[in-house]
Amino acid sequence: MGGGHSARKASFDAEGEVDFDHFQILRAIGKGSFGKVCIVQKKDTKKMYAMKYMNKQACIKKDAIRNVLREIDILQRIEHPFLVNLWFAFQDEEDMFMVVDLLMGGDLRYHIQQEIKFDEERVRLYIVEIAMAQDYLRSEHIIHRDIKPDNILLDEEGHVHITDFNIATVLQEGQLATSMSGTKPYMAPEVFDTAVDECPGYSYPVDWWSLGICAYEMLRGKRPYDIHSGTSLEDIRQGFTVPISYSSSWNEGMRNILKQLLTVDPAERISTFEDLKSHPFLSDLDPQKVLRREFKPTFVPAKDHLNCDPTFELEEMIIEAKPLHKKKKRLAKQNSKRESQNNLSGMDMDPLQLCLENINDEFKVYNREDVQREKQEKKRKEKLKELQKFGEELAFDSNKTETKKAESKKSAGTSRKAADKKATDKKDAKQLDIKSSSKQENI
Repeated sequence: MGGGHSARKASFDAEGEVDFDHFQILRAIGKGSFGKVCIVQKKDTKKMYAMKYMNKQACIKKDAIRNVLREIDILQRIEHPFLVNLWFAFQDEEDMFMVVDLLMGGDLRYHIQQEIKFDEERVRLYIVEIAMAQDYLRSEHIIHRDIKPDNILLDEEGHVHITDFNIATVLQEGQLATSMSGTKPYMAPEVFDTAVDECPGYSYPVDWWSLGICAYEMLRGKRPYDIHSGTSLEDIRQGFTVPISYSSSWNEGMRNILKQLLTVDPAERISTFEDLKSHPFLSDLDPQKVLRREFKPTFVPAKDHLNCDPTFELEEMIIEAKPLHKKKKRLAKQNSKRESQNNLSGMDMDPLQLCLENINDEFKVYNREDVQREKQEKKRKEKLKELQKFGEELAFDSNKTETKKAESKKSAGTSRKAADKKATDKKDAKQLDIKSSSKQENI
């Protein structure tokens, strides 16, 4: 009489490539221009992540495919403590997916809107952490181009992380960017000058201007320039000629750093971490300690609720035309329908289907777990090689020592024999001398 339970079949292939079925969808937490974000749990490891998914057809209509593929390509190349790092990238018939670090502290936009006071100590640490991330991006030849409160997330301890590389670009040595990309209120003057052919292009300093705007906004609750999406280029460029007003209540060091970040001329602007860390106002923030997150932020996000707009989940469940929780059934129906249509007609693919096929071919699947395993295996082999080399050297030294000992022993033996022979010869000679003397006496 069986008291056992039948084994439940796993809903995913644990040994296969990571895909949508490897994750449990928990709830929606955000949305962007090209996709939405939800909290997920990986079924095998139980680790929590944020999953960003972008509908392929919507991206095709918005001409955003290049941006998405470039973002995935950039994220696969980078990793830093103050970035939102990519863990997995995969696709299915409908969507492209990016699974990244889950940061539960919300974005800075959310906290600014809550009218929470940002003290100078908090902003000072944010400036250094963001600057370290930007300096790392520069070392990888990357301009983010959209540094703003919406794209700066807090983790549970209150440290900042840059996210959303959708309009980021990679510069070759000596190259300048020329497209008018970004969010207008945070874009540097040289971006607008490039748009009206007043300068040949722009480079890494644009991200440092954006950092200055963000820091100012956190401290004052508003931006230094009244720029909106509809503000004309002429009015924006004219606005940069008006001096910025800095609060007299701010520390002089903070005012000075903001002035150097918000310098209109990019050549005079702070635009490297080397320049920033030498400022006296930041002298006590040791970069290595910052990198190790040893300085604790003065603000820690609430843990008893999600630090985001609660309507996102409601939209996903009620308004979203293709909700994730119904994806499996929907794709099964679509695949069945597509097979039937293919069997009935031998017609060529329509342009949309052709675009979708191109996406399938160009999309780069990524798995950071595999990358880490490969790195660990490489380190293990290198360590083993070092140990083998050390063992060989030790054995060689040991053999060398033994050889020396043997040679020394042999040499000592030879010396003893020579000494014995010499002593014997001496004794014999002495005896001959005695005999000779005795003979002479007898004579």
